Amino acid sequence: MSENKKKFETEAIRTQLERTDFLEHSAPLYLTSSFVFEDAEDMRASFTEEKQRNIYSRFTNPNTSEFVDKICKMEGAESGHAFATGMAAVFSTFAALLNSGDHIVSARSVFGSTHTLFTKFLPKWQITTSYFNINEPETIERFITSNTKILYAESPTNPAIDIIDLELLGNIAKKHNLILVIDNCFATPYIQQPIKYGAHLVIHSATKLIDGQGRVLGGVTVGRADLVREIYLFSRNTGPALSPFNAWVLSKSLETLAVRVDKHCENALKVADFLENHPKINWVKYPFLKSHPQYEVAKKQMKLGGNIVAFEVKGGIEKGRNFINAIKMCSLSANLGDTRTIVTHPASTTHSSLAEADRLVVNITDGLVRVSVGLEHVDDIISDLEQALN
Repeated sequence: MSENKKKFETEAIRTQLERTDFLEHSAPLYLTSSFVFEDAEDMRASFTEEKQRNIYSRFTNPNTSEFVDKICKMEGAESGHAFATGMAAVFSTFAALLNSGDHIVSARSVFGSTHTLFTKFLPKWQITTSYFNINEPETIERFITSNTKILYAESPTNPAIDIIDLELLGNIAKKHNLILVIDNCFATPYIQQPIKYGAHLVIHSATKLIDGQGRVLGGVTVGRADLVREIYLFSRNTGPALSPFNAWVLSKSLETLAVRVDKHCENALKVADFLENHPKINWVKYPFLKSHPQYEVAKKQMKLGGNIVAFEVKGGIEKGRNFINAIKMCSLSANLGDTRTIVTHPASTTHSSLAEADRLVVNITDGLVRVSVGLEHVDDIISDLEQALN
């Protein structure tokens, strides 16, 4: 089998560091802050990058390199860089590529902290953002100006599980010479590869499904080599580095990503089917339900529907709180992508920083509940949700 024809699952397992003299089967941990040099010339050549090697773990480390290499192969990316968290990856990507006076066009449906970055912090450096409605993609080009540099979106969105046509975004970015950046956290590279549709950079919060067990924080940006180079240089000097231990955990997690996500998605579809037929639910959104408004787009660009189900309990915020308080087995947490099923009320947690009017624009109602469907037996997950609804 040729090197470039290995399947996704094989790349996740067989992309690894060169073995040391001990010939270890699994990559060892490199818990060191720095690396030594053979002599003065080796040190000079390393710092001028005439020689590619590890210098300091804030720059690179064997464990982070293995993790990034795996993500690059999974996403079809030329290069990448790892970060301490997903939001460190988001901020560093924008900070490295934008200058004062630049403009972002973004889908309005973005993670709450990303929204805060766009509206509170980037404006300090005269970097502005215009939002388009993800359900009105035909309006995107109206927001593009002469100083627009980046087109940005999440798909599926957090937490309303809307889908945007990545191919459409890729075409718009190409037409207007924009950098297309996609947050692929909810899909993972196993379900969706935005670079195939024209994305130049792809961001992940590795804290979520990539880790998959709620253990460590991490983030990664992969994509076009020249853009990643700028992100690397920014990060090398500002320090949002992924720790070698977390990188080692995340790299090992990728080896089981495919089998885990398969089961997550199988469970999630069954949970969505159950909720859609429950009399106390107003609506359910899951990409692979035929009732989803962007079902056809989801089927075109996603291998599976993901593990997140969004729905609204009848009766507004009071009934929604009653439902949350009645949960017994599932966890109440703001995280997602864990082996454990997690129930979240976005209006009071992950998106509480948004004004009510801003939440409603992106379909985050007071009664919206987000379920990150885990790996427990699906009958037990449904049983807990059913008793809480009743």
